[in-house]
Amino acid sequence: MNFTVEHGCFRYKNGPEILRDVSFTIGQRQILSVLGPNGVGKTTLIKCMLGLLPWNSGMSTLDGVPCTGGESRKIWRKVGYVPQRKQAGFAYTVGEMVLLGRSAHLGLLSMPGERDRAIAADAMDKTGTTHLAHKLCSRISGGELQMVLVARALASQPELLVLDEPESNLDFRNQRVVLDLIRQLCREQGISSILNTHYPEHAMELSDSVLLLRREGSAVFGEAHEVMTEENLQGAFGVQVYIRTVPLENRSYTCVIPGSRTD
Repeated sequence: MNFTVEHGCFRYKNGPEILRDVSFTIGQRQILSVLGPNGVGKTTLIKCMLGLLPWNSGMSTLDGVPCTGGESRKIWRKVGYVPQRKQAGFAYTVGEMVLLGRSAHLGLLSMPGERDRAIAADAMDKTGTTHLAHKLCSRISGGELQMVLVARALASQPELLVLDEPESNLDFRNQRVVLDLIRQLCREQGISSILNTHYPEHAMELSDSVLLLRREGSAVFGEAHEVMTEENLQGAFGVQVYIRTVPLENRSYTCVIPGSRTD
């Protein structure tokens, strides 16, 4: 699996340029975190790279296949996507919502079979949502819905898992469940993952590489330890940043501490 964005540029009609000459690549078993302040274009980037919005210039490809045009159905057979704006699907039970993850693998007018249901059940088991299977999506919490949508993405058996702020609405425990699951899928099953996050610590802990978006539309891409520096984070977020390592229970944890505003 190889996913590449080459020289991607985007602006909304009559608006300023949001993304300028963005390029990156991610290979099999790798995790890329996209980091940046609010309003910098992280969600727009996700939509552009998956073909949900058209690049003004540049392109994105999965295994050499463009993510737009007539090949898009092939792309979605390989991609699992958890969007930022959650569409609850109020008429669906949780089990039905997760089963929708199998849609890209079904033929026209085909119904899910036993194998599809088994895959959906496994996805619910991995995300701890099995007990919600018969509840309506309208009757569960925002955090529970988030986990259900992760399960739906896993049910598609993706080669590339794309998550837009997967930790949003989640408590500490479920944040850890999602992060550990992403790591496990990538390391043990060969899946790759791209995630938007507001948490620098998560990016440093989880990622092989980081794409740091800046307000003027440019981006810094590279290995996580090269991009996640105090200088780069201060420039992107407009606050003093202090990176410290804390030893705890035979492990070292990296903490990113915000200081005074610099603007």
